Amino acid sequence: MSMMAYEQHGKQLGKSLTDAIKANPHLVKYLANLRSKGLTQPAYHVQLSRDMRYMENINVLYPVGDPIFIHVYERAKGERIYYQVVEPTVPKEFGELLKDVDKALAILISDEEVGDSDSEKERILLSKLDTLISVDRSLPTWNYKVLKKSGIPVKIKVNDETFSVLRYQLILHKVRLGLIEPFIRDPYIEDISCDGVGPIFVEHKIFGSCETSVTFESEDQLDEFVISLSERTMRPVTYRRPIIDGALPDGSRINIVFGNDISMRGSNFTIRKFADIPISITQLIKWGTIDAITSAYLWLMLENGLSVWFCGETASGKTTLLRAACVFIRPEAKIISIEDTPEIVVPHDNWVREVTKQGEDVESSIELFDLLKASLRQRPNYIIVGEIRGKEAYVAFQAMQVGAPVVTTFHAGSVQKLIQRLTGTPIDIPKSYIDILNCAVIQSAVRLPSTGTLERRVLSVNEIVGYDSVEDRFDFIELFSWDPISDTFVFRGEGSSHLLENKVAVMRGIPRRRVREIYRELETRAVFLKGLAERGVLDYFDVWRAIKVAWRVGTGEALSMVLGGKEIWKS
Repeated sequence: MSMMAYEQHGKQLGKSLTDAIKANPHLVKYLANLRSKGLTQPAYHVQLSRDMRYMENINVLYPVGDPIFIHVYERAKGERIYYQVVEPTVPKEFGELLKDVDKALAILISDEEVGDSDSEKERILLSKLDTLISVDRSLPTWNYKVLKKSGIPVKIKVNDETFSVLRYQLILHKVRLGLIEPFIRDPYIEDISCDGVGPIFVEHKIFGSCETSVTFESEDQLDEFVISLSERTMRPVTYRRPIIDGALPDGSRINIVFGNDISMRGSNFTIRKFADIPISITQLIKWGTIDAITSAYLWLMLENGLSVWFCGETASGKTTLLRAACVFIRPEAKIISIEDTPEIVVPHDNWVREVTKQGEDVESSIELFDLLKASLRQRPNYIIVGEIRGKEAYVAFQAMQVGAPVVTTFHAGSVQKLIQRLTGTPIDIPKSYIDILNCAVIQSAVRLPSTGTLERRVLSVNEIVGYDSVEDRFDFIELFSWDPISDTFVFRGEGSSHLLENKVAVMRGIPRRRVREIYRELETRAVFLKGLAERGVLDYFDVWRAIKVAWRVGTGEALSMVLGGKEIWKS
């Protein structure tokens, strides 16, 4: 298909595709190749919506930042969705050209010119590339001329398109993250998984589990990539230390296993992506992950300094909900966050962010346990622990006992399993201490009966009441629960909350005879949050600004302002 024909096709699909086609010759070739095979042209979307998960035949093309495009489609019914990366590539038969460019750049860039930041590295690399390569428009694409001195390329002539591809590939592999850069750029990717030699798999926020076109063809290629990737985390893997957990420059969490001594299929890695700006609580309400009144309850818990743990299995959305709920902590609070890899984001000004350090030996390493102990000397109003897994739980309970509330995530699919893990080996929290933890939120990824799609839902919110030593049992109240049939949340109602009546109401100076007032406040906050969601206030920091207004003037007054048309989230 000619460029003119594609421009006509672009008019049918929208101006944005026309612009993309004009600027990206590789996209023209890709679409032409699809047509030559008799395949249906994909629908082009600049942004995706969650409704697309219900499409009959998935065939979607979308950009993730020029010059990278993603084509997601069904190869056959019942097969895993395919995720094709569309980007400028160097044909295999021109591998020598890349080697010549690499050889010349290695000489042109001195040790003093390496650069500290990615932007500086990119600037230096492109400036040297401009001196090495000259554009000759008379040359066909991928034809080139090399002038060498003493076997070293000193000038390379290529045409515009070849030069553009070379620039992209060099920045991709020398500055960015190479093969996985498209996944890092894609805002719809949650997890990236390489199981060994073969294709990489991704978990897409809309289309679920996908097999990708990005593959490792040999163990040597994979090992080389994994070593390079680990160096970007500042925790390089070695044969002596083949397993590392770290963070990539964009904040994504990565686990790497190096070599085949402990992995039968060789090196592998898993990346969990987190957006710089957290998903807001109103967005989660819109998605049905949680409802307004349950969110209002968390608001009252966190504003009044109670400890809330977000529990669930792997990939249940615990961290996402924790990050969203942090806006409920009162604005003037001092917060200390403690993590293995930095994922927690809070909007508060008085925030100390601490991260563990992995040293060569035990003495030089700083663990969660060490940071948690140190945080108690810093007089925080709230301690947020990215994830509690082991002995640090004991220090967390000590912190809660002396009045420093703790918010964290914990792997447990129910309150019973939470208590079993806390009181069992190796954590060994005394049973009588369990009620120091005020509230446990249980979340899970569930398949909705109505649509068959996999969604995240808060299954229950539970108040930990205490331990009955005579009966040897734990008492807790399931205050909110999710009904899978109607996909709605059930609140046990007024008079059912131990924490609202005996903790929050007392701290707010509400006497027992007027305890209904705390339930009225709960309802007011629920209406306020629902009002924000219905008005499209979904940005994390907009929600934060609205909640700060409510903190300052009172929730009732803030609600009146919203209902009166005032955009308090812009104040």
